[in-house]
Amino acid sequence: MDLASIIGLVLGIGCILFGIFEDIGAFLHIPSLVIVLGGGISSTMISYRLDEITKVMGVVTNAFMSKEESAFKTIQLLVDMSQKARREGLLALESGQEAIEDEYLKKSLELVVDGVEPEIIKDAMALELANLEARHKKGQGLFKTMGAMFPAWGMIGTLMGLINLLKALDDPSAIGPAMAVALITTFYGSVFANWVCLPIAEKLGMKSAEEIRMKEMMIEGVLSIQSGENPRIMEHRLKTFLSPNQKLEYEKLAGGSNGGGEE
Repeated sequence: MDLASIIGLVLGIGCILFGIFEDIGAFLHIPSLVIVLGGGISSTMISYRLDEITKVMGVVTNAFMSKEESAFKTIQLLVDMSQKARREGLLALESGQEAIEDEYLKKSLELVVDGVEPEIIKDAMALELANLEARHKKGQGLFKTMGAMFPAWGMIGTLMGLINLLKALDDPSAIGPAMAVALITTFYGSVFANWVCLPIAEKLGMKSAEEIRMKEMMIEGVLSIQSGENPRIMEHRLKTFLSPNQKLEYEKLAGGSNGGGEE
């Protein structure tokens, strides 16, 4: 599980409950909840096809799951394959492909073993990466749409409540409660948008960028292996994808080994 997402949700619930603790009942209004949730979901369904919504909602778990690929292990794997290719030739890489878990890396290595030209490999894998990014953006876009629709429907509910409020102007005692109900829909809309939808969209975007950066590093390494580049030089180039802190950590982890390079 992604601990940050879970902590954020729990902390958000705590902040909301702390703010409404004195009169929780005043913030519970089923008709307002139906207007905001139902209206926001209906607008989102109008904006997207049903099959797209079904597929995209399946990726929402990605915001709460921590499935991180190790950049350190990937670099070391690529360096080891580079050494093997220099010693035994590119065809030798075919024997170790079944142990590679990442399908993107496996496909790119298959193209190398098959003797495909570097430019064709680069174009093919870049196209796959662009399609991956497009699919990820659909998921982010759906939650951004919901993040825009919920506050809008909150305002619609508020306008509906104000109409009822104006009808009760002849009864001063009813004005206060009617105004409170009118504002609850705006409250619900803001909560759903800023506590759920927009943070999920942001988290999906961040994880998508990390995955794309990892795959860009993979293709850089694969093309380096195909060109016969010195493993030490390749390792240095791949480390440019790491942050300064990650580089220091990588150097510590690689300190006990020979760094996987040849002179």
